Amino acid sequence: MRTLLLNRSAVARNLQALLLLDDMREAFRTDALARTVAPQRVRAPLHSEGTALVLFPGSVPGIPAYTVKVHAKFPGQSPAIQGVVHLHDLVTGGLLAVMDSGHLTSVRTGVVGALAADVLARPDATRVAVVGAGRQGVLQLKQLRLVRTLSQVRVYDTNLEHANAFASRMYQELNLPVSVETSVADAVADADIVVTATWSREPFLHPGMVRPGTHITALGADEPGKAEVSAELLASAHFVCDHRALSVASGAAGAVGLSEGAIHAELGEVIAGLKPGRTSQEQVTVFAAVGLPFQDLTAAWHVFQAASGDEDVPTLDFSE
Repeated sequence: MRTLLLNRSAVARNLQALLLLDDMREAFRTDALARTVAPQRVRAPLHSEGTALVLFPGSVPGIPAYTVKVHAKFPGQSPAIQGVVHLHDLVTGGLLAVMDSGHLTSVRTGVVGALAADVLARPDATRVAVVGAGRQGVLQLKQLRLVRTLSQVRVYDTNLEHANAFASRMYQELNLPVSVETSVADAVADADIVVTATWSREPFLHPGMVRPGTHITALGADEPGKAEVSAELLASAHFVCDHRALSVASGAAGAVGLSEGAIHAELGEVIAGLKPGRTSQEQVTVFAAVGLPFQDLTAAWHVFQAASGDEDVPTLDFSE
């Protein structure tokens, strides 16, 4: 069989975030109602600054394929995440596509963040704070515009140059003025939605820093040793994750010593109507994600379907 080979640019031109948002919402719902395959995140340190990460199997009822993702995570490099996603036929195991994982993962994470905000943030939320002015911060802000009308954006990054570049880029690309702040506290003080996308190894969001009614999407604590939101804030908020066990093993809950009992729901359970989401205008909600294989599958299948008609995408028969 011929396998599609998609580099970053091919993935980008065959990936539409607005359509993926609908696909991802349905995938979360289906996973909550019919999860039959346990997601695996296998992480191994290397004899260098980086780590090797494998996410598998990406599987969800309704999609006739599965994924295996192989990532190299090197925080000091640009891009910091490099790798590939293998998309296999669910019946035969045939290799349908190999595609760049960096852009795919970044966009699907942005879409998941927007989905969480759509489900958990107040309907009238318009003011956003972004902590972490990197690639994911950019995508989070772009995808948030799919679900909310934004009136104000503040950004903070430990690197002022990065924060200024973020503000300039967002004004040029989105015509959205962004204020650069000199502390996390200043950035989040009047926000309705707070997005954190950092490599932090210590919590920097604590009780009293955010207003009643704020929603927080925390994406940085996706492996052991990383933390963004304090135990006290998670315990006092309506805490939603993407997977309970993985949040404790390698995500936001475990990073600050919390157990599954501190987690109110998984996002899929809220979408499926199995658990409540926001219950009042004053409630602080937190969505903290580790990233799951079925999310990779949903994005990869979306790209594969679009790319199957893309004549500029090369193919290769690995059996020759």
